[in-house]
Amino acid sequence: MKIFLFIIYPIFGLFFISCHPATEARNLRLWYANPATEWTEALPVGNGRLGAMVYGGVGQEHIQFNEETLWTGGPHDYAHEGASDYLDKIRTLLFEGKQKKAEGLAMEKFMSVPLGQMAYQPFGDVYIKFSNHEKYTNYHRELDLNQAICRTSYQVNGINYSREIFASNPDQLIVIHLDADQKGALAFEVSLDAEHENKVIRSVNGLIELQVAVKDGVMKGTGKVKIETDGEVSIENNHLVIINAMEATLFLSASTNFISYKEVSDEPSTNVDTYLSKIEGQKYENIRQHHIADYQQLFERFTLDLGSNARDTLSTGQRIKQFQESPDPGLIELYVQYARYLLIASSRKGTYPANLQGIWNKELDPPWGSKYTVNINTEMNYWPSEVTNLSECQDPLFLLIEECAETGQITAQKHYNAQGWVLHHNTDQWRGTAPINHANHGIWVGGSGWLSSHLWEHYLFTQDKAFLKERAYPIMKEAAVFYSEFLIEDPKTGWLISTPSNSPENGGLVAGPTMDHQIIRSLFKSCIEASKILEIDTEFTSHLQELVPKIAPNKIGQYGQLQEWMEDRDDPENKHRHVSHLWGMYPGKDINWESSPELMEAARQSLIYRGDDGTGWSLAWKINFWARFLDGNHAYDLIKLLFRYVESGKTNYQKGGSYLNLFDAHPPFQIDGNFGAAAGIVELLIQSHLTSIDLLPALPDAFDTGSITGVCARGGFELDFSWNEMELERVVVRSKAGEICNLKSGQNSITFETVAGNEYVLNGDLEMVK
Repeated sequence: MKIFLFIIYPIFGLFFISCHPATEARNLRLWYANPATEWTEALPVGNGRLGAMVYGGVGQEHIQFNEETLWTGGPHDYAHEGASDYLDKIRTLLFEGKQKKAEGLAMEKFMSVPLGQMAYQPFGDVYIKFSNHEKYTNYHRELDLNQAICRTSYQVNGINYSREIFASNPDQLIVIHLDADQKGALAFEVSLDAEHENKVIRSVNGLIELQVAVKDGVMKGTGKVKIETDGEVSIENNHLVIINAMEATLFLSASTNFISYKEVSDEPSTNVDTYLSKIEGQKYENIRQHHIADYQQLFERFTLDLGSNARDTLSTGQRIKQFQESPDPGLIELYVQYARYLLIASSRKGTYPANLQGIWNKELDPPWGSKYTVNINTEMNYWPSEVTNLSECQDPLFLLIEECAETGQITAQKHYNAQGWVLHHNTDQWRGTAPINHANHGIWVGGSGWLSSHLWEHYLFTQDKAFLKERAYPIMKEAAVFYSEFLIEDPKTGWLISTPSNSPENGGLVAGPTMDHQIIRSLFKSCIEASKILEIDTEFTSHLQELVPKIAPNKIGQYGQLQEWMEDRDDPENKHRHVSHLWGMYPGKDINWESSPELMEAARQSLIYRGDDGTGWSLAWKINFWARFLDGNHAYDLIKLLFRYVESGKTNYQKGGSYLNLFDAHPPFQIDGNFGAAAGIVELLIQSHLTSIDLLPALPDAFDTGSITGVCARGGFELDFSWNEMELERVVVRSKAGEICNLKSGQNSITFETVAGNEYVLNGDLEMVK
């Protein structure tokens, strides 16, 4: 049953009727009329720890699954002993303009040991083979975002068959329920397999079991499948065989020997048995309802309605392929909610953060190791977390930051002879923080500063002073300690600069990339503000206050562009996927319309030179840039590019889009574009990084009418608002922290005091209604 809450408000002698449906009222599903034939057509489920891709086959169902801690390698200190002995020489070579020699010396003496990091691994595969299901009709498969359930249904010989598959967070299992509408009609066999060379498949006590051992490293894992059914069960050749059933439920559990980045001595088989024992005697419907309730307490906080043109009668694949021909606002809404679904599915409290592919990976040698690339990709994964009301989903990221702060202290000392902590452009399960791959892009010191900004942003959105004091500020401070010792005076200009470093993956090893200075300056200012709030560390932050004006400023170059480096050497023809020197205007606020409009103009010129097109995540970042430039129609042009259909297997790294299952195509698949684009779409509707909460700051013409509920803003506010024909209609503000609310939309603005827990209703002119 769908529940609607009708609230009637008298406004200007008329009655405004607010219809605020439960999320189920929105048709939030990805659906298809054919089974998946490729991995990027399959549909994802996940609970933060376990992930699976569901193909929806008829004669044979294939479910490829992952467990988040199965990686290559093992506990390891990546820092290069004695690297700091060569720091001054590398800097001198860069100051002398001898970039290649600096990179050569760094490759020999300064890089991570080993040179690369480890890779996230697939765990295994479940195969469910059905008898005589080759000829079927009325096929349908879908991913229901309202309930986080993947469904498949079809008809064979007049009998209706259906499946439901979900990843339960409360029970830490992947659950597969099968049924038929005729007694005794279900007959199938279940088997396990894996891509790993080192594997054992066996049957134990009525279960089937898969044991895997990673070839390059110390990791091992165990997966088991248990069945409950009204049919007959036997085991043949380590397969579960079921006949004469009307319904059956499979419970898949998996675990590894991972305890922490320091220790790998757990007993995976014992963990699996514990998970399976906890559902002993429980009915499927109870397990299902626990899963839905747990999921919906996160998912249902936020709704978005951008209008409809009835195209949800088309399959999701058809909608993607037709998006370029005509607007489909419902698909954009679905995309935002899909990103929220993916974040919940890949990043829950008590787990580890979403990597380059979330938690979904089928390759032993995945692209870029499917690890954590922190020169944008990991951070982008979490851009929608606060604003779309999924704050708790950032907790795994905070755990990673805390662990990298530990290993990063060793890297700071061994590579830079500095206190504090540093993280270069990648980390993995073993929390490597040293520079990897190649000196021309691996030596980038901004990872610790950028990740620290997520701690500060969490405080700004939640106003949680306990979090700021106990978790955020200590990490932020130690990152700032490193930079305060690392910065060095530029012999040409006298400014404090970051060197050696690079503007991520563009231009090689340099002295003084603009992005670094933006990140460091922003971190110092955040630490200064945090110390005032907490009334601590005034001596340290006074030192930071002295350093801030000495850091090399943003500069405008010969083409009217924002310079990417200290030298004015930007190439207007450079279409590189990274636009790192614009970090200061998104996600940062070092450059903004209020305090530095001339730099905003220069940043816009840089983005125009860079061009609209790019990889999937690059398109996502550019959507956010154009939102901050207050140009919604230009942002919408990039949204259209993001919905270009990309065939599975396509690997043109410069042209992004979407796969059939709405996964972001770099290509290949990277999940960051899903998250970054969702954040950018919301950024068109609300911005709160400056002095006011700005409603509809960059509304595209294509979004002329709509509504949003449960969206969050800095200062501890949650808002609902609607608009019609480009004009704001109604606003509800809920105060979580009792802060002063500064609200604006177009030429209208209002400032009012709030009380924590209270709700405030305003009309479209921002006049208080109640």
